[in-house]
Amino acid sequence: MKLGSLKEGGRDGTLVVVSRNLARAVRAEGIAPTLQRALEDWSNTAPQLNALAQALEAGEAEGAFELDVVQLAAPLPRAYEFVDGSAYLPHVERVRRARGAEVPESFYTDPLMYQATSAGFLGPRDPVRVVSEEHGIDLEAEIVVITDDVPMAVTPAQAAGHIQLVGLVNDVSLRNLIPGELAKGFGFLQSKPRSALSPVFVTPDELGDAWRDNKLHLPLLTHVNGEWFGAPEAGVDMQFDFAQLVAHAARTRPLSAGAIVGSGTIANQDTGKGASCFAEKRTVEALEHGAPRTPFMRFGDTVRIEMLDGEGRSIFGAIEQRIEQQPLP
Repeated sequence: MKLGSLKEGGRDGTLVVVSRNLARAVRAEGIAPTLQRALEDWSNTAPQLNALAQALEAGEAEGAFELDVVQLAAPLPRAYEFVDGSAYLPHVERVRRARGAEVPESFYTDPLMYQATSAGFLGPRDPVRVVSEEHGIDLEAEIVVITDDVPMAVTPAQAAGHIQLVGLVNDVSLRNLIPGELAKGFGFLQSKPRSALSPVFVTPDELGDAWRDNKLHLPLLTHVNGEWFGAPEAGVDMQFDFAQLVAHAARTRPLSAGAIVGSGTIANQDTGKGASCFAEKRTVEALEHGAPRTPFMRFGDTVRIEMLDGEGRSIFGAIEQRIEQQPLP
């Protein structure tokens, strides 16, 4: 089934079940008012939501309506936790090689992960607002999984059973602020503003054979200003699968229901498949030509991130955003 949240009912939106073709929706009235509440009681709400999804597909759901994506907030407009990994080591390897650094051996056995911004997510059509182009505005096309309550110290095999939903994220980065922050040795803060989530999250069974080995085996397609930017294979070159990432995050603490765990920027060894962020594209250019040739994003630029199934149908809907200047208060 596919789940989204309408921009109504307060900061956490109103939970809706969405049809497979993303054309219709129905409010989950009497089941759960929000997706967060549904995830907190998932063993009880999931069967009810699934029954509602089946009724919607059959044209029998009372109160169903035509869905306009503009009506949608992020599926989880705010979450208790968003931890983002960097599971695609081709990206890490290239970035470090471009600055003459080796990849530590531990990177191949111990996932990279940081605590990301979760107090608010942009909706799939909300603009990305940044104070200055000098910050180095970048997109990052990624996959996320959403969990129910995850106990502390779960194994990857156990963690797999706690992955309840899958979605996409545009994990916005301000690249020119990152070096100064990392040099302090205390991680990202100002360089990681709010991210945007796909119109809907879906249950893993909705993905069919594309979801296997706790990975999503489909290309993640990105367009910038209407032009193809990249479509790397998400199931290829992923050093750590999502169960391993969830287990890593829960090693010393439990994860609350609604925790979002990101894959990091999708990247392949085959650079012919394009990129999922400007930093990756610029790194490849630097390695090939001695210097980057592509600037970071500017005000007025647009980005579209989407994943299609084997028949060319959008699975999660598209994240479509415009880069805009944020006025000073």
